[in-house]
Amino acid sequence: QVQLVESGGGLVQAGGSLRLSCAASINIFSFNLMGWYRQAPGKQRDLVATQTRGGGTNYADSVKGRFTISRDNAKNTLYLQMNSLKPEDTAVYYCEATSSLSSRDYWGQGTQVTVSS
Repeated sequence: QVQLVESGGGLVQAGGSLRLSCAASINIFSFNLMGWYRQAPGKQRDLVATQTRGGGTNYADSVKGRFTISRDNAKNTLYLQMNSLKPEDTAVYYCEATSSLSSRDYWGQGTQVTVSS
């Protein structure tokens, strides 16, 4: 059973930083793509950043230059470093992983990020 567990969310003032973590229950080399998505109240879930197994990254225009996606293969953990946070970054952040064998998508339970002005 694949599990993704996010942590690191919280309340921060505008301009502050947070680092989200996504711990996988299996070797993350099993996934050909991992990423972070976010969903604000009343809005659809949007892509924030993704990283391929080979290390290639993709970011939403709204977070480029402020957020950095990375991974620690030894810890089977994906990270999202968020700097210069803005109130519009407030959302529930979800970790996602796509299996390289089945192409099935797995999701974490989400972690709340709230940025106060």
